[in-house]
Amino acid sequence: MSHYTVLRDMSLARPADPWRGAAAERGPSGPAVPSVETAELDRSDLRELTRDPEVRAVAPVIPTSLIFPVPTAGPAATAVPGPTWGVTAVGADVSARTGAGVTVAVLDTGIDAAHPAFAGVEVVEEDFSGSGNGDRQGHGTHCAGTVLGRDVGGTRIGVAPGVSRALIGKVLGDDGGGTSEMIFRGIQWALEQGARVTSMSLGFDFPGLVQRLVDDGWPADLATSAALEGYRANLRMFDALMGLVRSQAAFGPGMILVAAAGNESRRTVDPDYEIGVSLPAAADGVVSAGALAQGAQGLEIAPFSNTFPGIAGPGVDVLSAEAGTGGLVSLSGTSMATPHVAGVAALWWEEVGTSALPYRADTVAARMLARADVTALAPGVDVADRGVGLVRAP
Repeated sequence: MSHYTVLRDMSLARPADPWRGAAAERGPSGPAVPSVETAELDRSDLRELTRDPEVRAVAPVIPTSLIFPVPTAGPAATAVPGPTWGVTAVGADVSARTGAGVTVAVLDTGIDAAHPAFAGVEVVEEDFSGSGNGDRQGHGTHCAGTVLGRDVGGTRIGVAPGVSRALIGKVLGDDGGGTSEMIFRGIQWALEQGARVTSMSLGFDFPGLVQRLVDDGWPADLATSAALEGYRANLRMFDALMGLVRSQAAFGPGMILVAAAGNESRRTVDPDYEIGVSLPAAADGVVSAGALAQGAQGLEIAPFSNTFPGIAGPGVDVLSAEAGTGGLVSLSGTSMATPHVAGVAALWWEEVGTSALPYRADTVAARMLARADVTALAPGVDVADRGVGLVRAP
């Protein structure tokens, strides 16, 4: 028996179905909110599930991890009056939009809700990690600050400071680790709570899964193969989940999901040491975010940023909220680029809401991607590394 996550389309739910999640049930005339369940299954159970028309995907539960910040050369950014360089780069400081009326979810390590960056924000917390609400790691607080933080000591850190309702799903524990089950449940919760944008600066811990199997006595080659099977199954589940998320637009606004491309590339060692976008950013329909750094001739791709992202945002020396201190701290990574993109997405939701355009996720995403800027980039930046370009506010 192994631990699995099961994704169902509850628009087809039958009242007598023992797998049914009552809170997620929807009739056939309404939108299909995904139902994420977990169970201990053997091979016979798996075969039976493949014949169930409600089941969209089944995948083993595998470990996940926050995408840890990357050390950078030179002094870290310090607080000065006015907007951070990232807020300025995306044009949020001169935009007429603030994200007002848009609900944003951040799935991460939690939040220090008492930080002054979140004064006046309705913070709705839900713990999926089992370690309790709050943020004793700091990663989630920093990311949330970039998305929607208020000014701290005269420094503007938030791309969308008009957001007044934040959904904080703690899908990673205090050690920065979690499971695929926690992420899938967090996304389902964000959908049910009406999030229009969900930001995820995390990844699937493939090396950790291999090591866990080796520790359980598997030969290294078989452990790697088994881990790859689990990774592929979770990619298919993410693709299926995003298909259900996109179907929301047929009945309502829907949701944009932004995820970090990953920090595994090592261009400073060798320009060819590039790794493609990792899961969940690699899933179909997810807006994947690469990281940009300031350079002498314009914005450059951060050497750690994984290649083939959908779009790029500021991700080096990003100043944002520091958990537990009430102050600010500078961090670098695609984890820091992701909330810039998510914050700009909130601005575009507000912009589209004031226009005659359809108030739907696909419209908002299309407008945001079409507005991306390449003129601010340094000469020679490869399209494969920056996607459509630098994300820009309306």
